[in-house]
Amino acid sequence: MSELDDTRDIAEVPAVELINTVAVHFMSAAAVKLGLGDGPDAPAEIDLDEARKLITVLAGLVTAAAPEIGDHHARPLRDGLRSLQLAFREASAFPDAPGAGPGEKFTGPVN
Repeated sequence: MSELDDTRDIAEVPAVELINTVAVHFMSAAAVKLGLGDGPDAPAEIDLDEARKLITVLAGLVTAAAPEIGDHHARPLRDGLRSLQLAFREASAFPDAPGAGPGEKFTGPVN
C-alpha cells in the first residue's frame, strides 16, 4: 500500500472536520507558545508574540466559522479559545486592557 492510499482525499473530508482540525492545530500551537506544553522545555518555549498571533487568527477563524458549523461544534472551540486568551493574560507581565488582548477584536473582552 502506498502512502497515498493511507491518506484521505481532501474532497471526502467534510468542512466542519477541516475547520475543527485547523482550529485544534492553532490551539495546540498557541498553548505551546504560552508555555503550556507537556515537555520539560515548556517554559523555554514561551513566546508571547507568537502566541498573540496564533490566538488572534484562531479567534477570527472561530468567529467566522461558528454560524457555518453550528453551536454544537463551535462551543468547544470558543471555550478553548477563551482559555487561551485567559492564559495569555495571566502569562503577560503587562496585561492588555480589556478588549485589547489577542483575538478580543473578534470575541469582545475576555474576563
